[in-house]
Amino acid sequence: MNYRIILFVLAFAFGIIFSIPSLTQSESGKKITLGLDLQGGLHMLLGVKTEVALHSKIKSISTALQYAFEDQEIIIDKLTVSKRDITFEILDEDDAAAVEKILSEYEGLNLQKRDLTYNLTMSQKLKTETRKNAISQAVDTIRNRLNQFGLAEPTVAKQGEEKILVELPGIKTQQEERRARELISKAAHLELMAVDEERAARVYNMSAAEARSYGDLILPDVKNEQQKYLVKEVPILDGSMLTDAKVGFDQQNQAVINFSLNSKGSAIFGDFTAKNVGNRLAIVMDGKVYSAPNIRERIGGGHGQISGNFTPQEAHDIAIALRSGALLAPVYLMEKRSVGPSLGADSIKASSIALVVGFLAVVVFMVLYYNLAGIIANLALIANLFIIIAVMAMFGTTLTLPGMAGIVLTVGMAVDANVIISERIRELLYQGMSVTKAIEQGYKNALSTIWDANITTLIAAVILYAYGSGPIKGFAITITIGILASMLTAIVGTHGIYQTLLPRIRKEKLGLWFGVRSKNGTV
Repeated sequence: MNYRIILFVLAFAFGIIFSIPSLTQSESGKKITLGLDLQGGLHMLLGVKTEVALHSKIKSISTALQYAFEDQEIIIDKLTVSKRDITFEILDEDDAAAVEKILSEYEGLNLQKRDLTYNLTMSQKLKTETRKNAISQAVDTIRNRLNQFGLAEPTVAKQGEEKILVELPGIKTQQEERRARELISKAAHLELMAVDEERAARVYNMSAAEARSYGDLILPDVKNEQQKYLVKEVPILDGSMLTDAKVGFDQQNQAVINFSLNSKGSAIFGDFTAKNVGNRLAIVMDGKVYSAPNIRERIGGGHGQISGNFTPQEAHDIAIALRSGALLAPVYLMEKRSVGPSLGADSIKASSIALVVGFLAVVVFMVLYYNLAGIIANLALIANLFIIIAVMAMFGTTLTLPGMAGIVLTVGMAVDANVIISERIRELLYQGMSVTKAIEQGYKNALSTIWDANITTLIAAVILYAYGSGPIKGFAITITIGILASMLTAIVGTHGIYQTLLPRIRKEKLGLWFGVRSKNGTV
């Protein structure tokens, strides 16, 4: 048995085995995932509030500066942060050189100095970069969250300058939709903030403006908004230093979130807790206090815990949001459409009819026109379809409506190579060449044409995948797999079949084998 027929049989067997779960929709095994347009789901267009990202950037810089000043034992006063700038004052003029050295490490900051007072603002270049980063990071973060949420092949892509397209196949109930939307929109901005113990008792009699004058913020409790906390405006550290977040359970069997910090966060956390034993540390997420435990001792190792009477599901979703990273800028819903599963079922039905009709038309034509050679080509075509389904299932590819159109188109493209080969063999047989030489020379002559046609189509598919949106990518993937599979089945597979059957092909029966029309009893 020659190597070509062995490869063909193995590829055919692979296609059948790994396409069975998708065709039977069995519970076990990898299956093709249906896209939004086939199984229904949720389509959303989100906007990004990039101005908030600028404020977050300013706060992040102020946190880093405060830690750097403390590390260098530089005493500062009146460190205030607004949406546009950072202002602080040094008490010792001798520290000015050290302060300016620290500030020089931060690119994109405009510095204005008056006596011992410093004012920092973001340059236009840094603002532009921060806005772009906020949108790119939002796309990556939302995609990571949805992948961890367990949704199959969600589509998350930037659209325009400040919009994000989100498509969630398989969302069918209001509860699933609400969970997905909450997970997408949750900023998950974690901050560890010192409680202002000196003024904490006055928090209920203090206005927000008065709190700001002390460099403080008034934040509500996550479960009871009537309960207030007075915290220092500049956080000790934030979620950018977070490395992991997992669901756990405390001694009362309540769900909690255990988090870990990177080396820098661990050092800051350890130093702060060592200096503030007896005071409270507020764990804040998205502007609400989840807990404010007393610091009993220095906390080393960079580990902490968030408690808040969570349900296991809430803790799971918050942990996902924290692990995937905070959104630098909040997102808001601009447009929402729900695609019902009945529409998807109609699409599947229409596409299936088109596939079956096209397949049968090709099969009948090939048998009538090429006889046994047509049956061999049809066998390669069937193998090609199984291989497409198997490969898509193995890689977890999402099948969309354009993807099904790609499969229908592949039926015609897959048999095209065999048509070219059969015609080349016929031409050589009419010229009086022997069957063995006609088959070998026919494949050789057809190969350049097949390669040219398939490579140009493959290039187009790659370009569609690189620059197209979700459904277009599905079409490009299907076409690419179909082209590669057809080259295996048509060039290698059928050639191997002919070589295996060659001893049975008789010259007087060429009409039966290749549909060759005889003249006066001879070819």
